[in-house]
This record gives sequence, structure tokens and C-alpha cells, in this order.
Amino acid sequence: MKIAARFSAAAILCAASIAFAQDYPTKPIRVIVPLTPGSGADIAGRIVAKHLGDAFKQPVLVENRPGAGGVIGTQALLNADADGYTLMVQSASHAANPAIYKTLPYDPLKDIVDVAILGMTPYVMITAKGGAYPNLKSLIDAAKANPGQVPFASAGVGSSTHMAAEYVAQVAGIRMLHIPYKGSPEAIQDTIAGRTSFYMAPLDAAIGHLKEGKITAFGVSTTKRAEIVPDIPTLAEQGLANYNLALWFGMWARAGTPRAVVQKLNARVNAIVQGKEVREQFGRIGIAPSPMKPDEFAKFVRAQMGIFRKIAKQANIEPQ
Repeated sequence: MKIAARFSAAAILCAASIAFAQDYPTKPIRVIVPLTPGSGADIAGRIVAKHLGDAFKQPVLVENRPGAGGVIGTQALLNADADGYTLMVQSASHAANPAIYKTLPYDPLKDIVDVAILGMTPYVMITAKGGAYPNLKSLIDAAKANPGQVPFASAGVGSSTHMAAEYVAQVAGIRMLHIPYKGSPEAIQDTIAGRTSFYMAPLDAAIGHLKEGKITAFGVSTTKRAEIVPDIPTLAEQGLANYNLALWFGMWARAGTPRAVVQKLNARVNAIVQGKEVREQFGRIGIAPSPMKPDEFAKFVRAQMGIFRKIAKQANIEPQ
């Protein structure tokens, strides 16, 4: 009888979830981006949010809540109801945070549901045009001659851009000085000004500056050149053998969100990023759609967490 009662309760909950999803959404959706305006996640998130609103015929409002490597915005997601009306769009920094912080005010595996991946883009290693380092070799030589003194920029401690730069140092066998910024726009501007030696910029955030000739690019982070900037070699081509790391953007919801709602959001996002208009928009800024089902995305996120833990350990980064 108890077993039958449990099955009956589960069936009722499942039916309620499906019914809720059929009507969802019936009111505006809030999308929290825990990074600064103009960051890669903000750019990709706003593109998807606009089309999500068109598809659902409900306003989809984007709200930037930057700070603490995305922790502040993530906490804002967890303070909301688990009903699918508050979502988060974040970068790979979501997977890097567990490697950087001793304790987080949430459990990234239990408190958050992986909804969908929006797309992937290379990092591009940029430096000041006409600056102190005309090529990657000159930068590496300077870092070897002055261990721990040559500064590099990141979008914040523990951000994916921080991890990507530490990975450069590991592959090159050098030690450098980390200078964290509030986000990509600030890091890019100080790199253009020559106040830092380089920044592992998300390609979508740097593409405008590249086209305007404001910065010099040492290389892209993936094993293949980016179609949008085919003249920029890969870092592996520049001597950093086997360097391969991509930046990605995803969507999350609070744990407890009805599974049927998560699946509906996943299907809609996958359709949006594979549609002609968004593919063209993403293509102009170097983002490639990489649709996954929720379970596939969850496995991907966990694998990325392992990669970032390895990078952080080898860089001797003390968790904060």
C-alpha cells in the first residue's frame, strides 16, 4: 500500500509538472547575468533572451548582477522561486568557481539545474597594439626573465578568463602576476592601454576591437582557427603545444524547477540557437551553437569543473 501510495504521489507530481509546463510561461521571465554588461555571457544572453521572448510571447528581462566571480548573481537566482521564471545565463566561470572558492553559498551540483548551453567561442589572447610585446615569444621570454612580475588581466579571480590565462602560463612554463578586473570590458580597455601584458578575451567581446585594429592578437585558444578571424593563428601554432580551451555560455535554473519546464526551455533554446537569424548573429561575433539536452549539458558542466580544478591545482591557486 505504501509503495502504491508513493507511485500515486509521483504520478500526480509528474502530471502537475507537465500541466504547468504546458501553460508556461504566463508572465515575464527574468534572466540574471552575474557578469558585467558587455561581457560574453551578457552579449549571448541578450540575443537568446530576445528570441526567447518572441517565441514565448512574454517579456524576457535581462538583469546584470556582477560580483564575486558570478557568485552574487547566482545567489540572486537561488533567492527566487523554483518555477522557471527566474533563470541565469553565465559563462564557463560557473564551472570554475568550485575550484577557486573554499566554500560557496550554494552547491553548484545540487542547488542549480543545468538547462541549456547557448554556444561556444574561443578565447583570443590579446595585447596592446604597438605595445611592449610584439609577439607571443617576446612575452614568454620576458616572463621567464622576470618570474611573477609581468602582469596579465582577467575578468575576476576565478573567472574562466583567469583560468585560461593560468593555463597559458602552465603550458609555457612561466609565472606571471594576476590583475583581476570587474569584467571583460574593463580588462580589455586596460590591455589596450598597455597596463597589462595580455588578456584571454572572449572572442565575442573582443571582436569589435580586433576589427578596428585597436589590439594585437597572439592567437585563439582552440585547436582550430576561428572562422570569423581566420588570419589569427591558434596558440598551439605559436608554440603552446596542445593548448585547447573554449569559452562557453549556458543557462541555469534553481533546483526544484519542474523538469517539464526545464525540458521546454532546453528545446526552445536549442531551436533558437540553431535558427538562421541567431546563427548569423552568433557567427558575426564568433559564437558557435553547440546544442545539448539537459542531461548532456549536466555531464559537460561536471567535466569542465574537473578541468578547472586541475588548472587551479597546478597554478597553486589558494581557494578563497
